[in-house]
Amino acid sequence: MNKNGFLLSPDPGDPRLSLEVEGTDHNGEPIRTRVVTEKPLTLYLNRQEIVTMMTIGDYPDLLAVGYLLNQNMLTTDDEITGIDYDDEVDVVVVRTRRETDYEDKLQKKVRTSGCAQGTIFGDVMEGFDSINLDPDAILKTSWLYALTKAINTAPSLYLEAGAIHGCVLCKEDQPLVYMEDVGRHNAVDKIAGWMFMNDVGPGDKIFYTTGRLTSEMVIKTAMMGIPILVSRSGFTAWGVDLARKAGLTLIGRARGKRFVALAGDDRIVFDIDPGSIADEDKKHARKGEQAE
Repeated sequence: MNKNGFLLSPDPGDPRLSLEVEGTDHNGEPIRTRVVTEKPLTLYLNRQEIVTMMTIGDYPDLLAVGYLLNQNMLTTDDEITGIDYDDEVDVVVVRTRRETDYEDKLQKKVRTSGCAQGTIFGDVMEGFDSINLDPDAILKTSWLYALTKAINTAPSLYLEAGAIHGCVLCKEDQPLVYMEDVGRHNAVDKIAGWMFMNDVGPGDKIFYTTGRLTSEMVIKTAMMGIPILVSRSGFTAWGVDLARKAGLTLIGRARGKRFVALAGDDRIVFDIDPGSIADEDKKHARKGEQAE
């Protein structure tokens, strides 16, 4: 665990992730403020160029592996023989023992509703209908309240500079891994990569995001095998429909003592009186609202 109680979490003080720039405020006065960085990262799988992503630039190895997993270009049985990252040219290469060739797959792209021009490949939903999420997984409301408080008060790039999304892998009432990026799909992929590289199972986990509960978020969470998805933000109709088809518990608008479940509410255990939960601290009340 790091000093914030996470296995891995953002470092708001990392000078590579945000910059101080000069500007002018509403009174015409000069100001200095911090803004997040954004740069391209080109991903290769063995000798084949796959995609160029816009990212803040941290954890390129986890982002690369998670992206390939969530695009069905890597499987859980694949053996990664090496990951090479060149920060001078912003290229990351994932090498596998299995030979790969996704030329046909790369022709079928779908631009998602995610910010930073999220892209998935046309057959990414292969196997979606056969997903079996753990039917015995539960979410106690006491866990949910503890998680939202811990996450919303944790140091983050959003609180430092804004214009960024966060995703957190949790177990029961403990947040484990916190990732941020300019696109929430990148933050998801970093967590997927961390789980793969550390052989962490999904069945008893909870996934938290500051972003909208879109079809992309539901698909990625379900394909990762995580049975519960929670967000501060709202839903899309297709996201709700896919969550119900996959048997995913989908909870949105989770702020303070309030939340709404639109799928999988049979997993929720109401073990605490909401009246005993304090309203959200105004200092952190807007954290995540940039995704609405």
